[in-house]
Amino acid sequence: PQAPPAAALRAHVVGPRRQSALAMSSVSKGARDTAVDLTTEVRGLLHALEQRTADNVALVDTAALSERARELEAVSEHPSFWDDSARAQDVVRQMNVAKGLVERVASWGRALEDARAGLEIVADMGAEGEEVAELLGDLGDRLRAAEADMGRWELLKLLSGKYDSYSCSLTISAGAGGTEACDWTEMLTRMYLRYAERQGFAAKLVEVSRGDECGYKSATVEVEGEYAYGYLRAEKGTHRLVRISPFNSAAKRQTTFAGVEIMPLLDDSELSLKDVDIPASDLEVTTMRSGGAGGQNVNKVETGVRIRHIPTGLAVKCTEERTQPLNKARAMLYLRGKLLAVMEEQKAEELQSIRGDRVTAEWGAQIRSYVLHPYKMVKDLRTAHESAQPQDVLDGDISPFVEAWLRYRQSDAGKKGE
Repeated sequence: PQAPPAAALRAHVVGPRRQSALAMSSVSKGARDTAVDLTTEVRGLLHALEQRTADNVALVDTAALSERARELEAVSEHPSFWDDSARAQDVVRQMNVAKGLVERVASWGRALEDARAGLEIVADMGAEGEEVAELLGDLGDRLRAAEADMGRWELLKLLSGKYDSYSCSLTISAGAGGTEACDWTEMLTRMYLRYAERQGFAAKLVEVSRGDECGYKSATVEVEGEYAYGYLRAEKGTHRLVRISPFNSAAKRQTTFAGVEIMPLLDDSELSLKDVDIPASDLEVTTMRSGGAGGQNVNKVETGVRIRHIPTGLAVKCTEERTQPLNKARAMLYLRGKLLAVMEEQKAEELQSIRGDRVTAEWGAQIRSYVLHPYKMVKDLRTAHESAQPQDVLDGDISPFVEAWLRYRQSDAGKKGE
């Protein structure tokens, strides 16, 4: 069949955009000044993506996923579907994951098909003219977007841990350094909140123990989102800061540390006794006043709960809820999550094999250094990935470090180090 006119194809492929916006997009993407160069660029992008797309599509059974999504959708339409809220949410999550992956794979194919059709029309018209340059510039943008999305999906394939797809809780604790360490703990807490925002996760500060002068002695952040735990596992360990301390009257350079621990957020339906059986005799439970806003109950009654697992030394604290029983139940979930994380890392099959895998925030234990003086550098000591823009990193731009760790973990060096 005869190819459609260029204007019609552009309406289908490019969509309704202003000419100035298209031209600006082409310039920002480094497009060539001539339509001939743009054609070469689009052909190169297309050729590079075709085999990569074929390899990735072969790994996805879209027919089975579509069928699974239809089955789950039928289940969700049952009148009693929401009677069991926890199960309903899990079904909806599975359905959205299946539908999302099918659409994702389809979008890669559409980008390739549109690029092929566009190149055919350009060949028929002759590679010249402003209209052709606009069309090719937009095709290049779409291919680059598909390439970036494919890269994100390939990264997700590295998240194969049992709990990687879950939300998580981060606990940041001040280490060696006194007041400076408390300030550093608050800076890291802000960094993770900003990272979660960049990733589209929902994050909230649920627990804070404030320092004597400033900052936090410890803070707990809950991050809700798909694969939050898988990504943020990269952050577990000791983080070292080197700077001119604003708390040092002699304006001397100071080194300080903070430890980051992470655990998956699992509910009761996902945390069965066969996963983690914790005898009551292994627990040390203490209560405290929660403090802060909340009225008389949290300020005058000991509603806060701290639970310590005696065999491992792991401890959790919860003061978020208004009553002691609710705080105790939530603290137990935190503790089970921590124990599961330790068990997974150590590949332990029984709780008795755990030997207190705790983060030590001190010299010789750091995973990443943040140097603000005498030079500016952030370097991960596991992967050797580094950035000369520490302010961007502290503003939440830690994705390159997370991705480098995920790839390192799959490498021979990473597997030996585990």
